[in-house]
Amino acid sequence: MIEWQWSGFADLTALALYEMLALRQQVFVLEQTCLYPDIDGLDPGAHHLLGWKTIDGKRELAATLRCLAPGAKYDEMSLGRVVTSPSTRGTGLGRELVAQGIACAQRLHPGHAIRIGAQAHLEAFYASFGFRTISEPYDEDGILHIDMLRPAARG
Repeated sequence: MIEWQWSGFADLTALALYEMLALRQQVFVLEQTCLYPDIDGLDPGAHHLLGWKTIDGKRELAATLRCLAPGAKYDEMSLGRVVTSPSTRGTGLGRELVAQGIACAQRLHPGHAIRIGAQAHLEAFYASFGFRTISEPYDEDGILHIDMLRPAARG
C-alpha cells in the first residue's frame, strides 16, 4: 500500500526532501546517465507528490512528481520529475502516481490544462491519461522527448 503525501516545498521535512532528491538522482542522473541540473530552481515554488511504502518496518519513497503552477515553466500548469523507484516498476505504481498527480494538480489549479515534457517512449502511456502530443521529438539531455498537453477538465 502506498501512502500519498501532497506538499508545498516549505512543508516537506528535511528527510522527505532528501529522499525525493536522492530518488531523482538515482534514476535521472545515474540510471539514465544524464548529466543535467536536476536542482533547477523550480522545486521551491512547486507542489510535490510523494508516494511512500513501508517494507519490513522501514518507510521508503517509492514515487514522486512535482506540479508547477501556470506560468512557472509553461503557460499551463505542468507535471514533471515523474519517477518511480526501480524496485516498484511493473507494479502499476507509475500509473497510480500520474493519476494521483493529475487529481492533485486539478484541485490546486482548477480550470487549467496540464503540460508535460515526456520521454518519447512514454507517449502512449501519457496518452492513456488524455495527454496529446503537441511537438516534434526533441533531444533533452541525450533522451528524445515530446511536449504533451492535457486539456483543462470541464467542471
